[in-house]
Amino acid sequence: MRPRLPRTLLPTTTPSAIRLLRHNSRLFSHSAHRPSDFTHAVIGGGVVGLAVARELARKAGPSASTVLLERHGAVGTETSSRNSEVIHAGIYYGRDSLKTKLCLRGKDMLYALCADQNIPHRRCGKWIVAQNDVQLEALHRIHEFCESEIDVPVRWVGRDEAARREPAVRAEKGILESPTTGIIDSHSLMLCLLGHFEDAGGTLALGSVVEAVTPLGTPPGSDGWEIRVRDAESGETSTITADTLVNSAGLGAVAIHNMIVPEADKKQMFYAKGNYFAYTASSPKVNTLIYPAPEPGHGGLGTHLTLDLAGRIKFGPDVEWVDSPIDLGVNPARLVETITEVKRYLPSLDETQLMPDYAGIRPKLAKAGAVAHGKGFVDFVIRKEEGYRGWVNLLNIESPGLTSCLAIAEHVRMLFIRSASNDYYV
Repeated sequence: MRPRLPRTLLPTTTPSAIRLLRHNSRLFSHSAHRPSDFTHAVIGGGVVGLAVARELARKAGPSASTVLLERHGAVGTETSSRNSEVIHAGIYYGRDSLKTKLCLRGKDMLYALCADQNIPHRRCGKWIVAQNDVQLEALHRIHEFCESEIDVPVRWVGRDEAARREPAVRAEKGILESPTTGIIDSHSLMLCLLGHFEDAGGTLALGSVVEAVTPLGTPPGSDGWEIRVRDAESGETSTITADTLVNSAGLGAVAIHNMIVPEADKKQMFYAKGNYFAYTASSPKVNTLIYPAPEPGHGGLGTHLTLDLAGRIKFGPDVEWVDSPIDLGVNPARLVETITEVKRYLPSLDETQLMPDYAGIRPKLAKAGAVAHGKGFVDFVIRKEEGYRGWVNLLNIESPGLTSCLAIAEHVRMLFIRSASNDYYV
């Protein structure tokens, strides 16, 4: 399994949520009539929640306070640390989608942050390969979309260049290169965001399991939000209040949403498990990310070849629909299908050298396609919920959430600024 964030790199202590809040002199409110304990409460300490909390703590003004509630004993232990660690170019999701807009903005912001903060990353580029006419048509659509609608650089790779650069890669019909695609050390990114958040005075509450969320006042949320939190270590429950609420709970986001809304507005979460397999052989050697051409209706972008910053190869994720996010073990039964998919573009693969590596779960609102041309594409949901004050809801935050995290944070802050009922954000 993939290692979690090392405990030595977390804050000097990792006490329970309740002790941490008291250490920071935050009062617990047991009455809606008292001033709120915090200006902002962000639920979920994945990469997106960290980015949002950092943005609010740094930009909301000296009188504001922000608490980040994370149910685990460390940040980023779910989807954020169990993905491909790819910095996406933003080429799959349709011009007007939030996924495209925030991925394009987020990619630029992320590369700038990496350069400024020395976060390990590499702009290694990506090849999208076509083996038949249907896949080649998909590449032409991507090329046209990038050039005419979103102004993202892509280029065709000829056979001679392909043979020189990546001789082990098969592409019977064509290769489209995305030079702005890269890879990043997501753990280092999250530690950077956490450091900025705490430097700005933010309060991290680890081991804080949210059990209930209640909007106060009429209309709901106009007098703030009451959040009942259970300490994961002791089982003790306490209540905090905040002027605003950001639901960035990832795999738990729908559960948080359903705590608040009436029965008719409740949603269902679907879980797309992605299994990854490490490749331990030294040959064939590949230095570029390799993706199959996207196929309509698939829940992901195909089983692709990705690299870590040491140059090690892994394959994944596939798409395995599961009933819960609990089982994060690699399903060995997926190996046969992975071998079949990978050998389409890497025929010299030594299949005996594939080993289970790690698995991640993508939080989805539907069993839908991952690309805009696919069946039932579902965009990011990032909105102020109608009928409530001071609540920004983030649902369906899957890929390219890592790439988009800084832009999502900026977008959340702007949603608050545009609200006439929240003048203290301006």
